[in-house]
Amino acid sequence: MNEKNIETTEHKNPFFQPYKTPHNTVPFDRIQTPDYEKAFMEGIRRDDEEIEKITNNPAEPTFDNTIIHVDISKGEHYYDLLDRVSNTFSCMLSADTNDELDELAQKMSPILTKHANDVMLNERMFARVKHIYEHPDRKLSAEEQMLLDKCYDGFVRSGALLNANGKEQLRRLTEEAAMLSLQFSQNLLKENKAFELHITDEKQLDGLPETSREAAALAAKEKGSEGWIFTLDFPSFSPFMTYSTQRDLRRRMYMARNTECTHDNTENNLDICKRLINLRREIAQLLGYDTYADYVLKHRMASNVGNVYKLLDELIDAYKPAAQKEVAEIEAMAKQMEGNDFELMPWDFGYYSHKLQMEKYNIDAEMLRPYFELSNVIRGVFGLATRLYGISFEENKDIPVYHKDVKAYDVFDKDGSYLAVLYTDFHPRKGKQGGAWMTEFQGQWIDHKGNNVRPHASLVMNFTKPTADKPALLTLGEVETFLHEFGHSLHGIFANTRFESLSGTNVWWDFVELPSQFMENFAVEKEFLRTFAFHYRTGKVIPDNLIERIIRSRNFNAAYGCMRQVAFCLLDMAYYTKTEAFTDDIIPFEKQAWERAMVMPQLPDTCMTTQFSHIMAGGYAAGYYSYKWAEVLDADAFSVFKRNGIFNQKTAQSFRDNILSRGGTEHPMILYKRFRGQEPTIQALLERDGIHLNEERGTNSKK
Repeated sequence: MNEKNIETTEHKNPFFQPYKTPHNTVPFDRIQTPDYEKAFMEGIRRDDEEIEKITNNPAEPTFDNTIIHVDISKGEHYYDLLDRVSNTFSCMLSADTNDELDELAQKMSPILTKHANDVMLNERMFARVKHIYEHPDRKLSAEEQMLLDKCYDGFVRSGALLNANGKEQLRRLTEEAAMLSLQFSQNLLKENKAFELHITDEKQLDGLPETSREAAALAAKEKGSEGWIFTLDFPSFSPFMTYSTQRDLRRRMYMARNTECTHDNTENNLDICKRLINLRREIAQLLGYDTYADYVLKHRMASNVGNVYKLLDELIDAYKPAAQKEVAEIEAMAKQMEGNDFELMPWDFGYYSHKLQMEKYNIDAEMLRPYFELSNVIRGVFGLATRLYGISFEENKDIPVYHKDVKAYDVFDKDGSYLAVLYTDFHPRKGKQGGAWMTEFQGQWIDHKGNNVRPHASLVMNFTKPTADKPALLTLGEVETFLHEFGHSLHGIFANTRFESLSGTNVWWDFVELPSQFMENFAVEKEFLRTFAFHYRTGKVIPDNLIERIIRSRNFNAAYGCMRQVAFCLLDMAYYTKTEAFTDDIIPFEKQAWERAMVMPQLPDTCMTTQFSHIMAGGYAAGYYSYKWAEVLDADAFSVFKRNGIFNQKTAQSFRDNILSRGGTEHPMILYKRFRGQEPTIQALLERDGIHLNEERGTNSKK
C-alpha cells in the first residue's frame, strides 16, 4: 500500500514504518492515540492479504509454505503490523491507560475478535493445515512437530470442525466474551481508583509507620488536599491493615477492597461475571467438551479436572490443620490484648498477625524496609542474574519509554552479545492496573533470513513510592514480587527458539509460573541478601541476626497463605466445571465453593469474584490452580540449587538450557525431567513450608 494513503504529511504513523530506534523498540514518543486505530485496521487488511496468498497457493500444502508462513510471515513489508500494534496497545491498557484508550479498546474489541475468528474459521486455511497434519511432507523436528500440533489444534479448538451454524454461534459467543472481559477490567480499575480514605485528624494515624504516613501525605499533596490519603493500591492498603490501631478504619478499608464492583453503580461486575461463566461453558460445549475446565485442561500439565482436585485435596489435607492452628494463635493474641469477648474479624487478621509475629520473631516489614532501597534491590536482582547466568544490564536512555517512571535496559549475554531489552515500571499511578506482571512488546523468533530477533520484555509493578524525604523503600514481600516477575522476564529474555508462538512464556499455563516462583526462593537466602541489602542511610549490610529472624519467620502463616490460594483455586474450578447454565447468585455461590479451605469467618457482603481478574479477564479461567501446581515444581527445582549451591553456575546453565530457553517447544514434563532427572513430588514444598504430616493421617491422600 502506498504510504501516502494511510498517513498525513503532518504526522507519520510510526507503526507504518521502521521504528529506527535502538533495537527497533517502540517509539512511544511519536505515537498518537489515533495511530492505534489506523494501524489496527491496516494490520487486519495485511493479515487478510497474507492469508489470501497462502490459501490461493496452487502448490500442495507443505509445512514450509503454510505452517511456517503463518507463524513467521514477518517480511520487511509486513513486519507483522497487527502484532506490533496489538502488543503495544494491550500493554498501555494495563500500564498507562486513559479515557481515550479505554474508548478505543471498546471500539476495537469486536473488530479484533471478528478478525481472529475470520482467520481461525477460514475453511481453506484449515484444509491446508489439516492436510499437512494428516500427511506431513517431511520428517519434522520436535519443535516443528510441536508447532504443527499447536497450529492444527488451535484451529480445532477455535471451531474449525463446526458446521456453519456452529461457527456463527461461536463467533457471537467469543465476541461477547471479549467485550465483557474488557468491561470487567475497566470497571475494576475505575472502582479501585475511585476509593480514597481521606484523614485529616492526625490521631487517626495511630500505629502507622512513618513510611506509610509520608506516602499518604504525598498522595494528598498530589491531589491538592490537606492531610493524608490512603488508597486500595497495595503499598497503601497493606501497611494500613497491618499497623493501624483504628479498627473502624481498618474495617472501612477492608470492606472497600473486598466489595469492589458489587455496588449499585455502572462499575458493578456481578452480571458480567455470571455471563462470562456461562459464555465460556457454552463455548466449551459447542466445541464438544462437557465443561470449560475440560476444554482448558486438555493443554495443561494437570491434563484433567481430577488431577487438579487431587492436588488441591492433598494441599488441604496437609495444610489446613496447620492453618487452623495459625489462626487460633492469632485469635489468642487478640483476646490477650482486647479481652476474651473479642471476636477476630478479617480486617483484624493482619493487625494481630503482625503483633504475634513481633512477639515470636521480633521482625516485621518496617524493620526490613531500610535495607531494601529500590535501587539497591534492582542491583541485587540484576546481580543475581549476573551471578547465575553471566548476563548484564545497562540502562539505555536513548530507548523511548511510555512514562517518566519507566526505565529501559539493554541486556547482554555472558559473551557480551546483545540479548534483549528490559523495561521496568515500579510505582502505582492513575491509569495503571493494580498488581504486578511481566509482558512483552516483542517476542523472540528467528526470521526468514535467519536473524535471531531478540525480545523486548517489560516488568510492571506497584511498589512503595519514594517521598520527599526518602527513596522508595520496599518490603520483603515486594522484593519477592520483584523476583517473581523478574523470573518471568528471564523466561522471555533467554528465549531461543525458531518460532515466536513457541518462545519464552508461550508455554502451558501450569508451567509458566515455574521460572517466576522459582526466583522467589532466593529472597530469604543469606548469601543473596548480603549482596544488596544495605541500609539506605548508613550503608551497612543487613545484620546476620536480622537475616536469621527472616529465615526463622519465613514460614509464619505459610499454611494460612496456602489455604487462601487453594480457596481461590476451588472458586475458579467451581465456576468452570459447571455443566449446566450458571444461575446462582455470585456471592453465596462463592462462599459455598471455597468453604472447605476457609479458616476465617466469611462475611455475607464481600466478594472476590467481581475483582478476580485472573479468572475473569486475565486468561487464568479454570487455571488458577497453576500457581500451586508450579509451586510444587519450583520447590522441587530449587532443592537442586540448595544441594549444589544457590549460585552454582552449572546448575543455573542447565536450568537456562532446559527450561528458560526452550519455551513451549516440547512437552513441559519432558523439559522439566531433562533438568531435574525425575518428575517432581510434593515433598520439597512441604519441607520448605515446614509442614509435617501427623502419623495418624499418613501420607497425603484425596479425601
